Amino acid sequence: MANLNKGNFKGDKGYKNMGLYLLVLIIAVSIISSFFQPQVSTVQEFTYSQFLNEVEANNVSRVTIVDNSIAGTLIDGTRFSTYAPDDPELINILRSKNIVIEVKPPAELSWWMRLLSSLLPILLIVGIWVFMMQQMQGGGNKVMSFSKSKAKVVDEKVPKVTFKDVAGVDEAKEEVVEVIDFLKNPSKFRKLGAKIPRGILLYGPPGAGKTLLARAIAGEAGVPFFNISGSDFVEMFVGVGASRVRDLFRQAKASAPCIVFIDEIDAVGRHRGAGLGGGHDEREQTLNQLLVEMDGFDQNTEVIVVAATNRPDILDPALLRPGRFDRRIVIDRPDILGREEILKVHLRGKPLAKEVDVKVLARRTPGFVGSDLANLVNEAALLASRKGKNEIGMEELEAAIDRVIAGPERKSRLISEREKEIVAYHESGHALVARLLPNTDPVHKISIIPRGNAALGYTLQLPTQDRYLISKAELMDRLAVLLGGRVAEDLIFKDVTTGAQNDLERATKIARQMVTEFGMSEELGPITLGRKEHEIFLGRDLAEQRDYSEEIANKIDKEVRKIIEEAYTQAKNLLTKNRNKLRKVARNLIERETLSGKELDDLLNGVKLPNLVKFRANFLLV
Repeated sequence: MANLNKGNFKGDKGYKNMGLYLLVLIIAVSIISSFFQPQVSTVQEFTYSQFLNEVEANNVSRVTIVDNSIAGTLIDGTRFSTYAPDDPELINILRSKNIVIEVKPPAELSWWMRLLSSLLPILLIVGIWVFMMQQMQGGGNKVMSFSKSKAKVVDEKVPKVTFKDVAGVDEAKEEVVEVIDFLKNPSKFRKLGAKIPRGILLYGPPGAGKTLLARAIAGEAGVPFFNISGSDFVEMFVGVGASRVRDLFRQAKASAPCIVFIDEIDAVGRHRGAGLGGGHDEREQTLNQLLVEMDGFDQNTEVIVVAATNRPDILDPALLRPGRFDRRIVIDRPDILGREEILKVHLRGKPLAKEVDVKVLARRTPGFVGSDLANLVNEAALLASRKGKNEIGMEELEAAIDRVIAGPERKSRLISEREKEIVAYHESGHALVARLLPNTDPVHKISIIPRGNAALGYTLQLPTQDRYLISKAELMDRLAVLLGGRVAEDLIFKDVTTGAQNDLERATKIARQMVTEFGMSEELGPITLGRKEHEIFLGRDLAEQRDYSEEIANKIDKEVRKIIEEAYTQAKNLLTKNRNKLRKVARNLIERETLSGKELDDLLNGVKLPNLVKFRANFLLV
């Protein structure tokens, strides 16, 4: 591989030198030509009339005539020049004034100067063409290198990422470790008749760690690792993508055994022939060449292709068949143990306060992927540095979680006391219903501090464990919690506001899913209604296609309404019976602006919270 890269470098360098030589030649010709131009910096330009006036006034001492050009000197030493028409009387006039007359033939350029002058336009056009071709290929690439692969070879100078830096995806690491072991010790597997996998497809949500795992493969493999993005194959010129695929695999086969990593493969591997406007010929040619290279007639290559995407459903079926991408590994959102391990990786080497509890942080971040957790730790470090602290405390990490979930605090947003009271009762309604119902997650925090663009307050619930199945009773309790804020407004103020817009939207979506997707409607029974109309080329669901009649649609709407009303009634009964507790929680929330889950429990159990002045003093001491 080293010899191959060296040869390419020499060839590209020759193209670059050719352009440089042409540019130097053009500059040199321009400089030489400038020496043959007459020096006119101290010569005055006269009109022909001025010249004749100076002659009549006996101010001219000497003239030199070359064709129709006249250069001369006045009596005071001033040099001048002018252009004379064909005047037959001019010589007689000059002689009558006793002016020294010198006549010279026109100067002729040498033969090599005439040659350069004729070649100059051609050289200029060639130089501009060379420059433009270099710019179109991205500066670093050279002329006529469109078909060359843009893959980067990871060398030993790049800081390596190892499996110690990857957490939360233990099953995926086991699958990948086996492939790396195959590359390092193929005889161990071949003696049992095992064949090397041709391809590994890593797929999962954005930020889950697909590219990070690929970097770890490069760090652990000990074999050449080619890194390229799917969008690097396709250009505006037809046939370039397929040529780059051939060049990439030619280099890879010369360096075998090796690994080729294609990030965001969906840019080139989408389903062929799909889309609103038909297929894209260039992209499909590129995909066809990739299919041939991965599993064509040549069956003896030791090149493993690792690809990453977050949309495996839009990839071409031929790309996913055995023999091409033999293994498909899910890099999913980490569970609570995975989040704990990921947080430990990102907190490694950072100064932490003693009270930092990674398990609590992992519980507080359900649904977070690796990139979210990395951002959380970075935000906490920024908050600690902003406060002038020397270590990251639990306070900064908690604040960073709130910042990532709901946005930064909007302390500058001024709201009236009336709106503050409404928001306090709204959030207290959510929290109290969640606290009183048996099938809900514990309340961790209540706040009426505005965050982000729209949130005037929020109630945060934390699951005690990761959940993969949700019962109908749990969904009904979740609906009651969502509607608890609207119910509290109605009970206390006898009026409702627009603050429940997001709650109603989420509640309606859950109720409709219960009827149409989960089969939880007593009226319609255990069936699924409606199917997604999927457009592969656009990579998204365009709309839900109705596969049921208007009568069924009417029943769906009635069932959704019935479920929402049941949950609303449940929340209203709870808050009506516990109106005094609702007022107590809301008053404390107005006073303190934020309540923790423990403080909520103390209020409901009759324990008086510390005085606000002492509370603030203790808060400042922390």
